[in-house]
Amino acid sequence: MKTFQEMSREELLKEKESLEAAYHDYEVKGLSLNMARGKPATAQLDLANPMLDVLNSKSDFKSVDGDVRNYGVIAGITEAREFMAQIMECDKDEVIVGGNASLTLMYDMVCRSYTHGVMGATPWCKLDKVKFLCPVPGYDRHFTITEHFGIEMINIPMNESGPDMDMVEKYVNNDSTVKGIWCVPKYANPSGITYSDETVKRFAALKPAAEDFRIYWDNAYAEHHLYKDDQDQLLNIMDECKKAGNPDMVYVFASTSKMSLAGAGISAVATSKANREHLLKLMNAQMISFDKVNQLRHVRFFKDINGLRAHMMKQADILRPKFEMLLNLFDRELAGAGAGTYSRPKGGYFITYTTVDGCAKRVIELCKNAGMVMTGAGAPFPYKNDPHDSVIRIAPSLPPMEELEVAGQLFVICVKLATVEKLLQ
Repeated sequence: MKTFQEMSREELLKEKESLEAAYHDYEVKGLSLNMARGKPATAQLDLANPMLDVLNSKSDFKSVDGDVRNYGVIAGITEAREFMAQIMECDKDEVIVGGNASLTLMYDMVCRSYTHGVMGATPWCKLDKVKFLCPVPGYDRHFTITEHFGIEMINIPMNESGPDMDMVEKYVNNDSTVKGIWCVPKYANPSGITYSDETVKRFAALKPAAEDFRIYWDNAYAEHHLYKDDQDQLLNIMDECKKAGNPDMVYVFASTSKMSLAGAGISAVATSKANREHLLKLMNAQMISFDKVNQLRHVRFFKDINGLRAHMMKQADILRPKFEMLLNLFDRELAGAGAGTYSRPKGGYFITYTTVDGCAKRVIELCKNAGMVMTGAGAPFPYKNDPHDSVIRIAPSLPPMEELEVAGQLFVICVKLATVEKLLQ
């Protein structure tokens, strides 16, 4: 089969005519499809419904710290800290348990650094320049936080083993205005890659020019495997930082938002005891505690890491066929066609499609005009600026399988049509 690049102009024009006819067939269907955000499907959320029965008006609301209905215990109840510590592979005394979203903890971390500084360092609001490193493609909401505070964002290209560590080391070790880096180290959003052991060790061995530099290690997909017997493993960044003499350099974030109920999970940050003590002092002015009833509910439902992992394999049984269906479709229709490339993740929530340069916005536009909402082109980059206009984040989780099949077929047509249009220009 010829690639699009190998076709003559006449062949491309004929292909364009055929694709436009196929596209029109979808346009007139009045579709309403959505592959925009990585929301759990209803069937996934249903798995956690029994959690709502774990506590009721007749329940014992006691934790080892006392009655969870009452005030206090700002760091989270002991049982919840023990549970999240199992997910985060650390000690419970290094954990603070928060509300339903780890994104809130990340925002608050940046905000406190901005207003009060990091462990005695100058508050960022008093500095002329603050910079963050942003591995790309990356998580759009990370970039929204730093943009919100007027922090300059620097693109760091991703490769198969993680961020370009030569660039990371150059910036962090030599530029004192670089205060942080966003990382999704396992089944990364949106590429699906997991950082190699060497990458994790190089992170831990950084020698920052700024005393208040921190790694924002958002391990959102720590237990989100698609396969029982083929899973990525991630080296423990906190252990490696301790070995390298940098115990304070990292904040690790996690949540159960895509494990239990997306709108009613629990989140956590794990860090050195010195960092934790500093954070709790600042948090004390903000709150008395997060939702401890929900913390207890999660502990009694999952019980421990083994209970959580059994639950996540049930989720995998729902997600895996969706990923495999789309990837099989791409293998049949797009592999080797000269219309771009795509990731094959073993976990997480996304497939990244990389189009021919200059085609991503057009693909998204074609999808939208035919009734399918997708994450905007450019979203996985700071300032929504994809320098190659090529990266598209696909979220297969939310639509039912029958809708996802239609969405996948429409996406294939849009990719092909945008490619042909580009080559004919």
